[in-house]
Amino acid sequence: MRVCFIALEYFGWGKYGGIGRATRDIASGLVESGVEVSVVVPRGVDQRRVEFIDGVEVHGFPLMAYPLIGKLLRDVDADVYHSQDHTLGTWLAKRYCPESVHLLTCQNPKSREDWEKVIQFYSPRRLFYNRFIEPQVKRCVRELDHVYCHAKYTIEKARKLFDLDYEPDFLPNPVMVPDSLPKKSDEPTVLFLGRFDGEKNPEEFLKLAEKFPDVGFIAAGKSHDPEYDRMLRGKYSGVENLSMPGFLDGVAKDRVLSESWVLVNTSVSECFPVSFLEAAAHGCSILSPHDPDDFVSRFGVHVSNDGLVEGLDWLLKDERWRERGSKGYWYVREHHEKKKVIEQHLKEYERWIC
Repeated sequence: MRVCFIALEYFGWGKYGGIGRATRDIASGLVESGVEVSVVVPRGVDQRRVEFIDGVEVHGFPLMAYPLIGKLLRDVDADVYHSQDHTLGTWLAKRYCPESVHLLTCQNPKSREDWEKVIQFYSPRRLFYNRFIEPQVKRCVRELDHVYCHAKYTIEKARKLFDLDYEPDFLPNPVMVPDSLPKKSDEPTVLFLGRFDGEKNPEEFLKLAEKFPDVGFIAAGKSHDPEYDRMLRGKYSGVENLSMPGFLDGVAKDRVLSESWVLVNTSVSECFPVSFLEAAAHGCSILSPHDPDDFVSRFGVHVSNDGLVEGLDWLLKDERWRERGSKGYWYVREHHEKKKVIEQHLKEYERWIC
């Protein structure tokens, strides 16, 4: 079986978003199961045209050449083309490889109202895409073999958005889950894990640190805008209980997740971020204004944008975070553990190939 993922990002080469993380974990997990896997993705920093990582063949191309990658997709010659969100690549793969199976996982389906909230954080190029290319891609989605959603609450939303005559199936994102609940820091520790970019609203987390001087705060991440990054670090450098270690991955990220009590999310907009799964997998409770699939209200506290202080205070009092973090750990171990999610993907591929 040959599977090709079509994505806008793949974790690495300066791209560290949650969808890229999920795509890389699924791809590497399929390789471990004996599947031949390729990825076609816009090229990142210092990324070569073809890279091999975790056994996956990653094809990078300049973003401006996106309309011209039809031949590349055809040359990959996959049995299954699986898009991680609908993109121009979804349409091109369907056009140039009509005999293959074409699948889509809706990682973050956005309605017009959703775009109105966040379009300020995107370049004018995105406005052009939404107006002239997005309608054609959405029409193509109706012609795919099947559509999935990784968050259950988006199933009906995706059905309406793409005018499907069936309900998309649930196909979760994976996460690596430790064999047991990690030992937490003896001192209260609160974590931000994400980009220091406008849509992620990191300054709300940094302000929160000032209001809890007896609590340790870790803001792990960096911005795509170096000037904004420097501004934030300079402005909050005097907050003694705040650490800003930059982007973390691998052992370093696992360590801060294992030590932390609460993950705080401050984004303007979210679907179901991979950071929620990573945090729950390490026994962290979650504080967020977003509550996909009731995940936050079950394993943390769901608050309004103005309720972060009260929500964090509630979780820290009498260590209420601990019980909710423990419940989150067992939930993701049952439903999102990497090996189980890979098995679900394999079953879906076999379903459509056969």
